[in-house]
Amino acid sequence: MNRQEENTVKNRCFTDFDGKFRARLAAVVPRYFSGGADAKLTGTSARYQCRVKIEYQKDLMGLLEEGMLLAVRNFKQVSDGVDRYTLMEISRVWPEHFGLRGLSDHGYYPMQFEIIEQSEADWQTDDTSTMMIQIDAVPINYDLIMKGNGEFEFFKGFSYPVVGSPAYLLNSGMINRIYNKRITDQLGIDALRTVEDARVDPRLGLVKMFEANKTVIPIYVDFEKLVRYHFGVFAFTGGGKSNLTSNVLRRILLHSENTKVVLFDISCEYSFLLLDLLADPVFPSKIVLEHSVDSVEQFFNSVVKPREYEDDERIKAGLQRVMKQGKVAYYTKPKHKVPKYIQFLDELAAQRKDNIGKPHYMNAIDKIHDAVLAYMEENGLSEGQEVNEAFVRYIDGVAREAVEQFRVHDKSGLYAWATTRTTILDVIKNKREKEKTETGGLTTENIRELVEDESTRLVCLSISDPFTIKELAIALTQELLSRRKRKFQVKPYILLVFDEAQEFIPATGDSSGIDKKCSRQVEKILRQGRKYGLGACISTQRIANLNTNALQQLHTYFVGTLPRPYDRLLISDTFMIDKGILEKTLEFAPGEWLLSSYIATGIASVPIFIKADNVEKEIEKYLKNNA
Repeated sequence: MNRQEENTVKNRCFTDFDGKFRARLAAVVPRYFSGGADAKLTGTSARYQCRVKIEYQKDLMGLLEEGMLLAVRNFKQVSDGVDRYTLMEISRVWPEHFGLRGLSDHGYYPMQFEIIEQSEADWQTDDTSTMMIQIDAVPINYDLIMKGNGEFEFFKGFSYPVVGSPAYLLNSGMINRIYNKRITDQLGIDALRTVEDARVDPRLGLVKMFEANKTVIPIYVDFEKLVRYHFGVFAFTGGGKSNLTSNVLRRILLHSENTKVVLFDISCEYSFLLLDLLADPVFPSKIVLEHSVDSVEQFFNSVVKPREYEDDERIKAGLQRVMKQGKVAYYTKPKHKVPKYIQFLDELAAQRKDNIGKPHYMNAIDKIHDAVLAYMEENGLSEGQEVNEAFVRYIDGVAREAVEQFRVHDKSGLYAWATTRTTILDVIKNKREKEKTETGGLTTENIRELVEDESTRLVCLSISDPFTIKELAIALTQELLSRRKRKFQVKPYILLVFDEAQEFIPATGDSSGIDKKCSRQVEKILRQGRKYGLGACISTQRIANLNTNALQQLHTYFVGTLPRPYDRLLISDTFMIDKGILEKTLEFAPGEWLLSSYIATGIASVPIFIKADNVEKEIEKYLKNNA
């Protein structure tokens, strides 16, 4: 393309802040990931680090921000009239003063102070001979291809940039196009008309870029892929995890028709954070509490609220509306635990281990095992379902026949197990009688039916007892997954939200009992769920304590402030994010996040700094309109 065409295209794509930004690529430094000390300090997403030098302008330091994108011409020139640029993300910006660089700690002290004092005035000038701005940037593994007709496209892959070439800064319009165009075209919305109202605009917040110019760039995600391929929210206490999670859930529920949400709310705060939806008479939802509540005062006291809303009487009016609409129930714990088919199979596996040296015992176990599987297949049953009376009578006959046929000794453990199956009939009978006398509470099966009901969109399980909610999480997720497998069902999507995820998916090596069982079950959902339309959201403040096998299944993640270095290192290693970019999160205020996704954002695997919309504004708006 000729110079005039080139300038026209560049003006459409790049900005120089009215002539202030003049930069060149000074160096491209290879990174080595051999597992040594350097690997502990850098992420694994980029093979190179780029150093860019900029002519000093006093206003530039207030305009440049980490997260902005640079473009530098590379060696892969496609054809005449086509320019190809390597894209890179700014990870660090700092100014340098020539005089201060030469200052030695061993120099005469009064001279040191004089040089430092004189440099202060220099910063207020545009003296390019004395000062310079330096930038560290990380290639994002995308190329920008610009054509002479004004069209451009993005190509996945890394191309080595030409050292010494000018570095161009992508303008806000290009940033909006890169991050949002694919999503906004899919949603049929105009990103230029963005608003904060959750019911009007499905945006999650704003991109933290060009803020000094008061330029607004919204950020959108593909909700279907966000839900189906799992996402995580990681930040220290006070970073706004629950605020962001409820913000994302509100957008999903309001702007996607084929998605349900099940919240395992161990902290009991989402009854407040989603109050506007729960109190909406046309929005089908249910809150399941740990105990029955008889008054709005009890309900109000059971809900955890932000400090400024702890004594706000308007919330009681909102909760009263929720109760009047019959949207509040309580969980009925199983008093009599009826075994499930998986328990029969596990017990037979244990018997097999104990009798490995006795072939005739093994034959008896195999016969019973095959009979269990045959019964389940014939009746279309899943491992997670409770056994019924017909099965118990059937397997009791098979088990007694097997131990007699294969001469199992009547003093052995296998014989005792096989001849005592009818005792389960009493457990089933007692459970049935107990359920008849109890009204108002919801069993696990009732909750599962509620989730699968066509009209229900949101089920919030606000249960603070860790053992109870873990037990419910195991039973409910087992049943949902097994039923979906049996029906080959994908839609509607069901998003399972695990708040305070360290309670549900602890590292399996450090856990035991129900903690280990729950961790393995949630991991199973994360590994297999997306094939059957079951997505998961993991929200936690201490990622280092989680099951890493489960974390590796997440395709989208929001990272807030994580002060512990090991947590940041684990994020860097698990999600392939550059450590230099991740360090920026230490400066975040509550509500600011690093967003990256392999599949749900407009451009894959590129870290984006965002400022999420504040969910408390939605709640405040509801309280003002309905006080």
